[in-house]
Amino acid sequence: MKSFGSKPWMLPQPVLIIGTYNENGVANAMNAAWGGTWDMHEIIISMGSHATTENLKLNNGEFTVAFATAETMLASDFVGIVSAKNDPEKMAKTGWTTEKAPNVNAPLFKNFPMTMECRIKQKIDESETGYYLVAEVVNVLCDEQYLNEQGNPDVEKMNIIAYEPVNHKYIQMGKIVGDAFSCGKELMK
Repeated sequence: MKSFGSKPWMLPQPVLIIGTYNENGVANAMNAAWGGTWDMHEIIISMGSHATTENLKLNNGEFTVAFATAETMLASDFVGIVSAKNDPEKMAKTGWTTEKAPNVNAPLFKNFPMTMECRIKQKIDESETGYYLVAEVVNVLCDEQYLNEQGNPDVEKMNIIAYEPVNHKYIQMGKIVGDAFSCGKELMK
C-alpha cells in the first residue's frame, strides 16, 4: 500500500450550501465541505472566516443547510469560490430562487431538494480564522417530488453530489446497494 501521510480524506464529504442573510436582509450562500452529523439532532461544520460567519452573528446563529445536487453543482461550486464581500451580484449569478425559511431567519433556496433549518448551539475553538459550529437541526424540509411511497425523502431521486477531496472532484451519489442495519444479518446465520 502507498502511504500519503496525514490527510483529511473522509470519503465522501457532503457538499453543504449554507444560507444566511446579511445586515440588509439579502440572502447569501457558501459551500462548506467539512461537515457532518454531530448527534441525533445536531450537525457540525468547520467554518473559516467568511461573509457567512459574519452573517451568523447578525442573525442569532440561524441558517439553512441544503445538499448540493448535480443540477446545482456549477452554482454550488461558484458560491464556494466567490465571496459576497468581493461580488455583490454573487447570488443573482446562481439563478437560485429564494424565500424565507419557515422556522429560522435564513433563506431557503428552492432549487435544492432537501434543506435543514438550523440554529447554532455551540462554537468550538473560535479564533480569528474560524471555528467549529455545532448546530441544532430545527427542521428538515424536502420537496414533495423527492419523497418515496412511505413519505420519506428519497435520496436516490435527488442526484446529491459529494466532494471527493483526494482529487478535488464532485461525485454524484449513486444507487441504493443494501439496507443499513439489516444486510449484515446474513452473516449471523
